[in-house]
Amino acid sequence: MTQAFRARISELAHKFLASDHSLRLSGLHFRGEWSRDRALQAVVLATVVVSGAAAAAPLSAVEAPRAVFTSMQRAVTQVAPAAPIEYRLVWEGADVDGDGRADFANPTGREPRTEDAYGSGAFGASRDGGVRRHEGVDFQAEAGQRVAAPISGYVTRIGYAYAGDDDLKFVEITNPALRLEARAFYVDPAVEVGDTVYVGQPIGRVHSLQRKYPGGMTDHVHLEVVDRRGRRIDATNVITAEYLPAARVAVAD
Repeated sequence: MTQAFRARISELAHKFLASDHSLRLSGLHFRGEWSRDRALQAVVLATVVVSGAAAAAPLSAVEAPRAVFTSMQRAVTQVAPAAPIEYRLVWEGADVDGDGRADFANPTGREPRTEDAYGSGAFGASRDGGVRRHEGVDFQAEAGQRVAAPISGYVTRIGYAYAGDDDLKFVEITNPALRLEARAFYVDPAVEVGDTVYVGQPIGRVHSLQRKYPGGMTDHVHLEVVDRRGRRIDATNVITAEYLPAARVAVAD
């Protein structure tokens, strides 16, 4: 490319990007409003530059179209990148009976409680200085939010989380077909013993723990899952998190 040609291209570029007046370039006519569309300007300018360069230094009949096309691809990619894909965190329950539907649900739709002033909310975390282990998973929550049934079944018990404390309750659900039990603690129940509930159905609202555990306890729902052998299992093994494209989640909803 000669010095005179480079100077001409620089002059055209300056006019192309700075001018708000009519301008003719390579037979294309642009009026005043084109100057506000910078992406279009850059692409057309690239066309002028590439075409001019091809004329100044001709390529072979085979290579010339390929070179111009590749240069245009590069220009378009640089000025118009693909929009970023939005992802959403989705909680999925395991399908243990193989019917193609989830048999478990996250009771709050949020992450398990991590370390706070009262320890960890993970399954098996130390309690009472190591004397016992945490027998459930604490799913973070906001006081007053709805609580979803962690499994389908029948409400078999509504009890108190602590003796002598009538504020903090739990809801027990039993699924005879799967031989599972689930207990959701710190719930103000909206169901009664004998009610049939379905996984994901609202069963009550979260009760605040700030009076019971002042100074740093994260509000949560404590979930215990008991298998057919009577063993408590880690709920995060059957309720897992996955990031999925938001568009895909919207279609599923």
